[in-house]
Amino acid sequence: MKKIFLVLAAALCVASVSAQSKFESSVKQAAQTVASQKWSVGLRVGSGLQVDAECFYAGDKYVEGRLGLGWIGGLGADFTALHNWNCCAWDWTPQAGKWFLDAGVGVNLGGAKHFMYVGVAGQVKFGIKFNKVPIRLAVDVTPAFGPYFHLPYSEMVEVPNTSGGVDKVKVKYGGGAGFYANGLLNLGLSATYCF
Repeated sequence: MKKIFLVLAAALCVASVSAQSKFESSVKQAAQTVASQKWSVGLRVGSGLQVDAECFYAGDKYVEGRLGLGWIGGLGADFTALHNWNCCAWDWTPQAGKWFLDAGVGVNLGGAKHFMYVGVAGQVKFGIKFNKVPIRLAVDVTPAFGPYFHLPYSEMVEVPNTSGGVDKVKVKYGGGAGFYANGLLNLGLSATYCF
């Protein structure tokens, strides 16, 4: 009985060491993958003010996320997520840096008080990545196509009454929907720090 117990304990120890070794190997591999990715973070100004983050995961492909305030159609929140490809690269100014042309697709959503929109977004970005400083400077067009929704709401408004005073009246506004044409005007200039 003691021999069976010792054999089982030894087998359990070997299995535990093997599993721990595999786990450590997979953790190291995941850490190396994340470390090999190239990131850039910065600001984009144009149809809004947004924080811009890019993660280059396979040479000429990268994922871009933007979050901030949009002001076309009223001040509100704006979020864009894009998958981009580097279409062309030129070495026009070898002392300064490499020029690039990127294109991508994704989703754009946002809104303000009682208003929201969602749409498919496309992007064309032209810019330069400098050699001596880790900065990408680019101008882009990111049109978004999709619907908007006005949500129903009510508010209290002051209305003059016949006795010269003011009455507060609750006014209800209905909802509505349509095509968000302002999303087509999404132009911007971005500067990102690469690390």
